[in-house]
Amino acid sequence: MSSYCLSFLSHGPVETAAAAIRLGGRWPVAVQHVLRARPKRASFRRSRTVLRGYASIVGTLVTPSGDDEIIAAAGKEASGFEPSMWRDFFINYEPKPLQACRSEEWMVERAEKLKDDVRRLFETCDSTERRMQLVDAVQHLGTDHLFKEEIEYSLSEINASEFISSSLHDVALRSRLLRQHGFRVSLDVFNKFKGDDGRFVSGITDDPRGLLSLYNAAHLLTHDEPELEEAITFATQHLASLSSGTDLNPHLIDQINRALDVPLPRTFRRMESLFHMSEYRQEEGHIPILLELAKLDFNLLQHVHLRELKAISEWWKDLYGYMGLSYIRDRVVESYVWSYVVFYEEGSALARMIFTKIIVFIILMDDTYDSYATIQECRKLNEAIQRWDESATPFLPEYMKKFYRALLKTFKEFEIHVEDDGQNRIDHTKKASSVTSTVPLLSVSTAVDRGDALTKEAFEWAANETSAKTACAKITRFMNDIAAFKRGRKNRGDVASTVECYMNENKVTSEDAFTKIDSMIEDEWRTIN
Repeated sequence: MSSYCLSFLSHGPVETAAAAIRLGGRWPVAVQHVLRARPKRASFRRSRTVLRGYASIVGTLVTPSGDDEIIAAAGKEASGFEPSMWRDFFINYEPKPLQACRSEEWMVERAEKLKDDVRRLFETCDSTERRMQLVDAVQHLGTDHLFKEEIEYSLSEINASEFISSSLHDVALRSRLLRQHGFRVSLDVFNKFKGDDGRFVSGITDDPRGLLSLYNAAHLLTHDEPELEEAITFATQHLASLSSGTDLNPHLIDQINRALDVPLPRTFRRMESLFHMSEYRQEEGHIPILLELAKLDFNLLQHVHLRELKAISEWWKDLYGYMGLSYIRDRVVESYVWSYVVFYEEGSALARMIFTKIIVFIILMDDTYDSYATIQECRKLNEAIQRWDESATPFLPEYMKKFYRALLKTFKEFEIHVEDDGQNRIDHTKKASSVTSTVPLLSVSTAVDRGDALTKEAFEWAANETSAKTACAKITRFMNDIAAFKRGRKNRGDVASTVECYMNENKVTSEDAFTKIDSMIEDEWRTIN
């Protein structure tokens, strides 16, 4: 795992610019168990109260060395870190105390005050443009979990309002915001930026911010939308040229380069928010109180995440020692990162822990099937998982018995800690565990402890076969195969990957195969959209 992927979990606080806040001191918040209930609503006061009784580590923050600077506690040591070293790092993580620091109580009170201030901004927006900019900023800074009702109302207003603008940025921003939230948007909105030949006019190439917005909006295209395919090609070409120059603001160049690597609708939102915090104050019309809230919210949640990392790392260390399987990869921190980028919100602690543990067991099974077990042993394990009962244990090879018992015990813990209406969701998760593809299991796992946030109908949709889930499985498979091929990894007994199949069937190079499979990935993204 690259160091920057973990820096946002291990670094010190994001300093709040407006008040020059100094954060730190011993945090009284404590999480005693990995699996616990979570608060229902987005309230700093409520989450603080709940978390006081649920701690796994108590630490302090490292000192920020300057405004907007992110301090990576482990960053300098990250290169060369083995996965087990990451695990031990988080188990032993004890940030250094600060002097003249602000207390946690002050941070919570300040954040609550800022939430009220931002809520008033939603109430007083007097134009569609301002409303769009506010929603976009709130989402991009990662604070949208605090303003769900306000965002929902604002998007309905944006969709219903008549909108006439000559700004490419505004038109593309409206299209992206509405499409991201399920509203239909006609492609005719971009006709004003095209010539008589139906192609985008060259004049908009002088608007890098507008081109970037067009590029990101176009990546929400579905099948049979050639106009947006053309927009992606057009914007990509000109953004690549602009990003290599020196005329743009550095923060805009950074945004362009990130988007060309991963379009905004596909990013890990928590990581993108961290980047955007250092860029937002340089934007014209930025809202200082929103930036201050985003930083406070990030710092408050970061300590919850660090405590969870310590707890999950200790859980894995005990499990690893109990099973005694030397062939298993140590990927617990990496598993938590995947969980974290799906659920970072304050009310999702239990969902994060369940999802992380399921990913850990997927890796355990993957290594057992692909790297160690014989085909006969794989069949026995498969039969035991289909039965999902302790009585199947004696039929397993000796080295598999502890792993199987640990799997059953972990799911029993899930059943104990989910809400009363979550039992059905656990049953669906068990069923999904018996399928060879990982994505169905992960899709169901994301919904296990969502409580009232997910209706019964929505869960059943996620649990059943859908075109979106199939598309996600294909994307995962294709990207996995490309990455494995580039690393030269070939597990014992593996069948040929999609890369190798395409190369053999068409007598082409690996680069040709990558190009073809990349186009297949893009097609599946259209299905998901």
